[in-house]
Amino acid sequence: MTIRSTAARLLGASTLALAAFTAQPVLAQDTAATGAEEAADGQLNTIIVTANRREENLQDVAVSAATLDAGTVKTIFDAGAEVTALAARVPGLFVESSNGRAAPRFYIRGLGNTDFDLAASQPVSVVMDEIVLENVTLKSFPIFDVERIEVLRGPQGTLFGRNTPAGIVKIDTARPGDEFTAQFSASYGGFNSLSMDGGVTVPIAPGVASLRLSGLYQHRDNWIDNGFTGEDDFIGGFDELAGRAQLLITPDSRLSMLGTIAFRDLDATSTPFRANILGPGNNDLNANYDRDTVFYDAGGGNPADYDALIASFRLDYEADFATLTSITAYAESEGSSRGDIDGGNLVTGPGFIPFPSDTQDSIDLDQFTHEVRLASNPGGMIDWQVGMFVFESDFDVTTVGFNFPPSVTVRHTNDAWAVFGQVSAQASDVLKLTGGLRWTDDEKQFAVVSPSFISGPGAQFRSVEDDRLSWDLSAFLDVSDEASVYARLANGFRAPTIQGRDVAFGSPPSVATSEKIMSYEAGFKSEFAGRSIRLNGAVYYYTIEDPQFTAVGGAGNLVQLVNADKGRGLGFELDSAFQITPDFLITAGVSWNDTKIQDDTLAVGICAQCTVTDPTVVLSGTTRALVDGNPFPNAPEWIADVTARYAFPVSDAGEVFVFTDWTYQGATNFLIYESLEFNANNQIEGGLRIGYARNDGLFEVAAFVRNITDADNVKGAIDFNNNTAFVNDPRVFGISARLNY
Repeated sequence: MTIRSTAARLLGASTLALAAFTAQPVLAQDTAATGAEEAADGQLNTIIVTANRREENLQDVAVSAATLDAGTVKTIFDAGAEVTALAARVPGLFVESSNGRAAPRFYIRGLGNTDFDLAASQPVSVVMDEIVLENVTLKSFPIFDVERIEVLRGPQGTLFGRNTPAGIVKIDTARPGDEFTAQFSASYGGFNSLSMDGGVTVPIAPGVASLRLSGLYQHRDNWIDNGFTGEDDFIGGFDELAGRAQLLITPDSRLSMLGTIAFRDLDATSTPFRANILGPGNNDLNANYDRDTVFYDAGGGNPADYDALIASFRLDYEADFATLTSITAYAESEGSSRGDIDGGNLVTGPGFIPFPSDTQDSIDLDQFTHEVRLASNPGGMIDWQVGMFVFESDFDVTTVGFNFPPSVTVRHTNDAWAVFGQVSAQASDVLKLTGGLRWTDDEKQFAVVSPSFISGPGAQFRSVEDDRLSWDLSAFLDVSDEASVYARLANGFRAPTIQGRDVAFGSPPSVATSEKIMSYEAGFKSEFAGRSIRLNGAVYYYTIEDPQFTAVGGAGNLVQLVNADKGRGLGFELDSAFQITPDFLITAGVSWNDTKIQDDTLAVGICAQCTVTDPTVVLSGTTRALVDGNPFPNAPEWIADVTARYAFPVSDAGEVFVFTDWTYQGATNFLIYESLEFNANNQIEGGLRIGYARNDGLFEVAAFVRNITDADNVKGAIDFNNNTAFVNDPRVFGISARLNY
């Protein structure tokens, strides 16, 4: 264990202990719903979002957006879940990973990237506390002590940049304040699953300096047996420790300075791949599948170990006419994942495995970002903001094959800068117009650091660069006191990308040019029946020139970037909430998404054993699939979510409640080509909490179950030498307690 990880464990344990110790009833105070303004009894809370880098009512923003509050996030993570648990929690959002608790892949409105490599580029940006987490290992940074999570759908390239043609997942954590506050939650369940999340604000000098310490600890025992070696409880466990310290200094009413340092230390099992569990000839789980057993002859126990550190400094100065904001951040991430990729063994399978695959990928990354912006103070007829952004990234990725290939290290560097501006004008009492521009220059370079068997150090050098203007225009019209409509046009792009993992397997790196998106969106926002019902909806249509896709796997086991000629997506999203009574709340969301690859010449490699349904051609002696007309990979056609909370008083001080949450994932094709095996449909997963809560929010205790039906849902596939797949987490029963002061 490194000195840094040891210090991280001590800091994290101290943070959680302090949060629990300082949560004393004598300091209790009423707390509002996190991320929202408290409403009158029987009304829905006002949801505050920062889609325009300002705090605004969700109902007043010309963008399709949805939020998850702190309580919902805790419920989702009750059994020790991680970032991929956000999948389908709001319409249009999908998240999956073939790297366990590291390197998740995000998709919004069907647009994402299936590339499993640690150098993968994604069209969904993850922004935590206004810091871009660009690399996939940073995107897996644990979510804890949050204020809210916002999902902004559609291109967001004007104000946020950094490859956002699909949208943004924006995470805002709890910040220090002028009063002492503390929150602590803990849950324990099956497989010895433990999750603790805490945060405490300690005013050092009231009105001048304040400190907030936050922490997370999650654990699960190994629970999957190895049927090949006879070893019980072989893999499946994890230990995750994370912490954050924030110091806020406000020497006067105009100036504030916030310094933050956060870390994560992950010691876990990477994704358990399972050989030949699909079909053949259909996507059903067959007799080879046993949730509690794998049959590995390699992989070294499938370890996944990652450390990360994020440090930032934010300065806000409010002048008479505008506020200056400067955010400087540094992030580093290092770690590795190893796996028995073929999912079994050559002796007993299960099924036919033509050759073994046991590989490990590791990363050593440094990222620097700096943003400065000047924004007009609220209250005028015209709001404006201008700014600049600088991004630098440098990382090495090492691929090691324990039978093949030999170790190879490649280096990726990325330097980008941008200037941007936005203006909003209140054209009349009911009409607001907004427009924005962003100029971006992005350059990437790639080289081999340690030799591969096809090149020496410095060989296979690649360099790509693009500079481009992004823009958006929107109009927001209040048609009544209860309803508004809006229209939005947005143009964005994802910069050119280099993928070099194939160098380790004897092939040159692949390059994709910029993808350019044009999005058309119209929607409505409404609250009626005395603000007891909220209905927000949007319809959209987008076209992409040169969309970037990744041809993953195939019999050649390659990871190749390709540009299709064009692509398009269309669909709708509906978010709703119903305050049936003051004690009965229902929320529901649904999205329909239809995507299509438009390129009658694009041909990609195919699986070794599955049943391909696309037309095929033979190119240079290799059979390939023509993918014109296929949906985008991992683009669910339907996503739906429902939550319901009912409570009934048992005393003047408290209530008994029942809370349930459900998600639905419709037809989803896992890969860029189509086959009978590598797809999923009609996946449903739900949870339930029953407990007691104080009316003042001070205390809550509950019994819970996650994946209540113990559904076996296939979440992805490995196609290169057999019909391998991976599945969701099992059902977990448990108990939880939450404190807020």
